[in-house]
Amino acid sequence: MNKKINKVAVLGSGIMGSRIACHFANIGVEVLLLDIAAKELLPEEQAKGLTAAQPAVKNRIVNAALQNAIKTNPSPVYTKNTVSKISTGNFDDDMAKIAGADWIIEVVVENLDIKKKVFEQVEQFRKAGTLITSNTSGIPIHLMAEGRSDDFKANFCGTHFFNPPRYLRLLEIIPIPDTKPENVDFLMHYGDKFLGKTTVLCKDTPAFIANRVGVYAIMALLHLVEKLGLTVEEVDKFTGPALGRPKSATFRTSDVVGLDTMIRVAKGLYDNCPDDKAHDIFKLPAYVVKMEENKWLGDKTQQGFYKKTKTADGKTEILALDLKTLEYRPQEKVKSATLELTKPIENVRDRMKVFAAGTDKAAEVFRSSFFGLFEYVSDRIPEISDELFRIDDAMRAGFGWELGPFEVWDAVGIAESLEGMKKYGHEAAAWVHEMLSAGHTSFYKIEDGIKKYYDIPTKSYLPLPDAESFIILDNIRSAKTVYKNSGASIIDLGDGILNVEFHSKMNTIGGDTLQAINKAIDLAEKDYRGLVIGNDGANFSAGANVGMIFMMAVEQDWDELNMAVRSFQNTSMRIRYSSIPVVVAPHNLALGGGCEFSLHADHVQLNAETYMGLVEFGVGLIPGGGGSKEFALRASDEYKEDQIVQNVLKDRFLTVAMAKVSTSAEEAFELGYLQKDKYSISMNRSRLIADAKAKAIELADAGYTKPVQRKDIRVLGKQGLGIVYAGANTMYSGKYISEHDKKISEKLGYVMCGGDLSSPTDVTEQYLLDLEREVFLSLCGERKTLERIQSIVTKGKPLRN
Repeated sequence: MNKKINKVAVLGSGIMGSRIACHFANIGVEVLLLDIAAKELLPEEQAKGLTAAQPAVKNRIVNAALQNAIKTNPSPVYTKNTVSKISTGNFDDDMAKIAGADWIIEVVVENLDIKKKVFEQVEQFRKAGTLITSNTSGIPIHLMAEGRSDDFKANFCGTHFFNPPRYLRLLEIIPIPDTKPENVDFLMHYGDKFLGKTTVLCKDTPAFIANRVGVYAIMALLHLVEKLGLTVEEVDKFTGPALGRPKSATFRTSDVVGLDTMIRVAKGLYDNCPDDKAHDIFKLPAYVVKMEENKWLGDKTQQGFYKKTKTADGKTEILALDLKTLEYRPQEKVKSATLELTKPIENVRDRMKVFAAGTDKAAEVFRSSFFGLFEYVSDRIPEISDELFRIDDAMRAGFGWELGPFEVWDAVGIAESLEGMKKYGHEAAAWVHEMLSAGHTSFYKIEDGIKKYYDIPTKSYLPLPDAESFIILDNIRSAKTVYKNSGASIIDLGDGILNVEFHSKMNTIGGDTLQAINKAIDLAEKDYRGLVIGNDGANFSAGANVGMIFMMAVEQDWDELNMAVRSFQNTSMRIRYSSIPVVVAPHNLALGGGCEFSLHADHVQLNAETYMGLVEFGVGLIPGGGGSKEFALRASDEYKEDQIVQNVLKDRFLTVAMAKVSTSAEEAFELGYLQKDKYSISMNRSRLIADAKAKAIELADAGYTKPVQRKDIRVLGKQGLGIVYAGANTMYSGKYISEHDKKISEKLGYVMCGGDLSSPTDVTEQYLLDLEREVFLSLCGERKTLERIQSIVTKGKPLRN
């Protein structure tokens, strides 16, 4: 654990190599990205008078690959400045530079002979003790190390990143017998803590863990299609979000990733796993063979299981492939009684029993696929893993499943499923029957807030590795909740720190949420040391409950709406001006009110993948929970005597007026949502609550003192309004914005400039909050605003006059 990674060399700049390089640069590591040298001049290079010996030509392949990666959407980099940490070169001229690297990652083509040639070069230049790993999805790791030195082998293993490396959380670590245990421990820790990955220790078996199990599940489903006569639309409807899977489900995911990728892994498993009981599952169905022959491989070939076309009137239409005729046709609606029954069930675990007990086609697909999967994963122990939890970790992190196979099995009921499995021709491994016979009825259980797994060799339950380093609210909620209402819960995290957890749909913020935050601050000020606002939901918060705003505005209940907005503002101010430190812990979406809470926190401990923004402008409003006030305050703090202050105002104004949302935590700082020294980034989402708690303790231990409300906020009055009004009028005249957008812009400017004051003036926070609330309420009365909100919350129902 004493190793330091200051510089990484990535060998190979293809789709994976360039993106792995970007992700290391994301976390601040210096990266050397190398690839083969271009040998011949292109016509445009000849026209410029370049020669084949010049770096601009020789590095063309690596530079083009890096630029292509940066242009992709979603981006592999946190901010545009990230790329400055990456230098490029070629194998002929720059391989000697790897001597300065602490970790060398090989990512060349999936060909053993080519990889071994690269490693021959690496041996010539790497310094002793340097980590050297291969990012392969299937080639046996031990074969690559043949003929290498003892030091090479001791520091060598496989590191299988999943594409795209920034977003998919799985990192499989595959050691060989010669790999030093301390190197394995280091990579497991580094991948988790610094790269933000779920690191899974794998054996050197075909396709390792995630692809072995994931491709089995896909291939079993592909064969089931023929057996049950399923359509493409039915499969994606039955295996999508209702089942705790990504929205792209099965066939749409295949199109995005590329059918050729799945085919390659399936063929490899068919060739290399002859003794696998499910060997025939990996044989391609006839329709997949035909798709491969036709090069219908998905998005990369413009058609796969789906095909995007234009109708006669020029509209875009996505057709589905008829798997019987192999012709494309309009998509068909899919209905299912089982899916309807799962809709009101929020907890994905609770949906599993509904699927298992259903009587329609969706339930039949569930039983046919999962009963086989249960058998398969139980048979893979100890072949691919000694511990069952590693299989679940791999499937959640690599394939985006909310529940791994053993977790689904627990949800269905192990004992209850065994008889059903037999009816479908499947049998659980002997160790499962032995576990049940010993009185152990689940693969996982929670004791004292710690999640434990069933350990097969010892026939007992052991804590998950590093379980005490993580705070998983699901594990402690039942025992540690001190207060709860319909919108939020207050949970005791221990060591004098409370946590407010939202649990409304999309974690939107309503009256109950505000009540819980104020209650938590009351409790913390009296009997605790600090407060965290964070949750384990898919998103931190999608913002205020606009449906509530819409109803009050339509009913013209202005007093009630005024109270609601005032309550929101007061809660934001309470977060900042309480006598205990408040740490907000956002992840994924932190929009509107979720962003405003972050703006007012003593510290923001956020996940690297946080998409933060004040988006109220999009529905015809301005931020009304303190966000408009806060951006005026921050502009004031940035004014300096030697600069044009109107430019500072313009930058902060445009962030709000354009509803800019950060594409990462780092960009949230660049946009002004975060302040220097008042935020920290947790790379691993699973560590977020624990890191936020640690920060709250740190602030408390440092002698936290309640801040004093600001009375020195410099606003520009008419001087600033002139700039805002002129800009809005220019945009409107150029037809870049609507007349209503122009009105909202002017009203936002009115707040940020402190009204129409005759000259720059110092004002209080409360003065700005009152202006903000006044403008917010006035916009709620605008029909155009109500129409925009209506499109979100009423789904097209007529707006009352």
